[in-house]
Amino acid sequence: MLTPLERKALKAKAHKLEPVVQIGAKGLTDEVIAEIERALKAHELIKVRAGSLERHQREDAFGSICERTGAESVQQVGKVCLLFRKKPDD
Repeated sequence: MLTPLERKALKAKAHKLEPVVQIGAKGLTDEVIAEIERALKAHELIKVRAGSLERHQREDAFGSICERTGAESVQQVGKVCLLFRKKPDD
């Protein structure tokens, strides 16, 4: 779990970021999850946009992403969710 101070720092860091993954009309597919996994491995902090989903579908999708990837939702504003997952130490 992120502390409020960590969450605040991540929000500030992500302000300039653009969404790197977009959930399309087909919804949350295995391919989208795989792309989110790759983005989290590369960047730790990413934005995901779910422009074509309704509000309750977006909330379900973002929750499912967190469960399936082990990422933590830092913030959700409208159709965009900010996700964080620390890179594993090698």
